[in-house]
Amino acid sequence: MRKAVLVTGASSGVGLALCKRLLEEDHELHLCLACRNRSKAEAVRAALLASHPLAEVSIVQVDVSDLQSVFRASRELKQRFQRLDYVYLNAGIMPNPQLNIKALFSGLFSRKVIHMFSTAEGLLTQEDQITADGLQEVFETNVFGHFILIQELAPLLCHSDSPSQLIWTSSRNARKSNFCLEDIQHSRGQEPYSSSKYAVDLLSVAVNRNFNSRGLYSSVVCPGTMVTNMTCGILPPFVWTLLMPIIWLMDLDEDTAEKFYQNLLELEKHVRATIQKRNHQS
Repeated sequence: MRKAVLVTGASSGVGLALCKRLLEEDHELHLCLACRNRSKAEAVRAALLASHPLAEVSIVQVDVSDLQSVFRASRELKQRFQRLDYVYLNAGIMPNPQLNIKALFSGLFSRKVIHMFSTAEGLLTQEDQITADGLQEVFETNVFGHFILIQELAPLLCHSDSPSQLIWTSSRNARKSNFCLEDIQHSRGQEPYSSSKYAVDLLSVAVNRNFNSRGLYSSVVCPGTMVTNMTCGILPPFVWTLLMPIIWLMDLDEDTAEKFYQNLLELEKHVRATIQKRNHQS
């Protein structure tokens, strides 16, 4: 029986590279591309099938910054699949990244220069926006949309006799100093991407504590410095080739992870109630 793998953000960058590697490792996978742009997804699907004709590659259109889209995609996936063996939660955004020139030059002449370039701590600020769901865009795209997706796909993921695996794309820019339980959406800060990636790390820990007994396991991966559309929006490609990546994942506080998970559950209840009220009024 073919293994079923779902990859969000599969049409470019890390997601596309991941899809290619997965098919190189197992060319008989059923690989489902979860993408916002269907035309891009169709082009990627055709290219993947051309190089791996024995694979089964399908598409589900989903925008994780839009909860209605997440609900629709979840219903579609539950109709198509009996189970999902692996889900790569990779889709993410870093909107309008701005380089803090003052912090850059200050860091160049300090002992923290390697740390600064390896984590981008203090270097990058972003201008976040509010989505149609009333949430911060970076938080909803990078964290909450995926959290709802997991909740909705639980029937396909939770089989104690044959475990499934979640794999989140984290970042070296995930910094505890940018995350606050009292402001999990980072609405009052200027580094929502860093906050969201630390939230992803926390959420993975909490998922293991809450779902391992049901046969679902979670882990995070850090791809390091890669030249993608996201990074090229910050610095030119030639600059990135000069930077030596130092990759590590920090130790996580399980109590903080559990509190964050409970906060997400409360937010989920509020969002679902709001959507039901809106649908009832319409």
